[in-house]
Amino acid sequence: MTFDKLDLIEPILNALQHEGYTQPTPIQEISIPIVLKGQDLLGCAQTGTGKTAAFAIPILQLLQLNKGNDRAPRKIKALIVTPTRELAIQIGESFAAYGRFLNLRHAVVFGGVPQSQQVGALKMGVDILIATPGRLLDLQSQGYVKLNELSIFVLDEADRMLDMGFIHDVKKLIKVIPAKRQSLFFSATMPESIRVLAGTILTNPEEVAVTPVSTTAETIQQELYYVNATDKKDLLIHLLQDKSIKTVLVFTRTKHGADKVQRMLEKAKIKAEAIHGNKSQNARQNALRNFKDRTTRVLVATDIAARGIDIDDLNLVINYEIPNIPETYVHRIGRTGRAGLDGKAISFCDIEELEYLRDIQKLIAIEIPVVTEHPFPTDYVLTDKRSKVKPKQNNRPANPNRRPQTGKNTNSTDSKPSFSPKQSENGAKKTESAPKKFWGR
Repeated sequence: MTFDKLDLIEPILNALQHEGYTQPTPIQEISIPIVLKGQDLLGCAQTGTGKTAAFAIPILQLLQLNKGNDRAPRKIKALIVTPTRELAIQIGESFAAYGRFLNLRHAVVFGGVPQSQQVGALKMGVDILIATPGRLLDLQSQGYVKLNELSIFVLDEADRMLDMGFIHDVKKLIKVIPAKRQSLFFSATMPESIRVLAGTILTNPEEVAVTPVSTTAETIQQELYYVNATDKKDLLIHLLQDKSIKTVLVFTRTKHGADKVQRMLEKAKIKAEAIHGNKSQNARQNALRNFKDRTTRVLVATDIAARGIDIDDLNLVINYEIPNIPETYVHRIGRTGRAGLDGKAISFCDIEELEYLRDIQKLIAIEIPVVTEHPFPTDYVLTDKRSKVKPKQNNRPANPNRRPQTGKNTNSTDSKPSFSPKQSENGAKKTESAPKKFWGR
């Protein structure tokens, strides 16, 4: 199918052609007609499936077709709420690209920067507002954001929203937007807590599920390196000696860990920058720009800061630390192998991360191939698929600098505590009305 089969208006088709898009992705093909009909939608799609265009394109068309007098003051008709600044900016860029030939105006607001420029844009009037929850509610309480004429509401990356502790902000927001509206709800995962939240926002939604989060792209070559925690830095430097690797995204679980890896790489004369929640907005944007321009070869990121990173032809993703949430692994490695291109994902696993690895392999239903031939073999080997370990018999001297193992740290300092996937914050049960389902290919 091509975009011109989706009953899109000429200006949007021209914009898509300008961007080089001819065929919609599965989630776009299914979601666009649903949204154009004015129905609520519950979408489950992992990163890299074209989710943003699935809601941005029909929203632009609906607003353009229902646009009134051009001389009338612009009022916020569509609101897109997303958890991170980077993702908000990326969504804003998508609206600008798809709506380049339309007479619609959008603005992006987020925290971490002075509000003056954002307030100025709001005072000029906008049709579409893309926002992070905290800054949105702040500007709304100051009277700069008025949502009384809102007709379309989008909650994007809902699972990450809950992980970051934004559930209170989302509930506050629902109370101040019109009850009569079209609502779109997108999440990469669909645990019970997400369905409960969706039940408070959506009315008789149609459900679209494309490429479940447990699926990793076939274009991604996955590899696993067992390594002692104290040897991870040396293994990383060893792998980066390969000059054919042009861009590398390295993931850590914490902000402190990201800074530590970045300093270690710089000491080894490897150009690297780090992004995480403690970095200023300008620093994060500069780091992303340098990485996209390949001025910086290695970008070290935490999961929260990395959500929304979209890099063309990313060579390699390295899990310097195994994520303690199995779905996060799929999100991480999904940064490579995008748009049908080949990619590679390498994971370093020490003894304290074996339980995380077991959960990941259970989720994705495959056993990640292990690379045994490398200069820093672990002191332990697997004895069975339950990830038990036993000492490895070798003559390698003990490392006197190795810190004693003290148990797993499952709390990332880059996010607020998340709620149990079994229930929502208030313990509410799943709503009884089940949405209609449309399963994509």
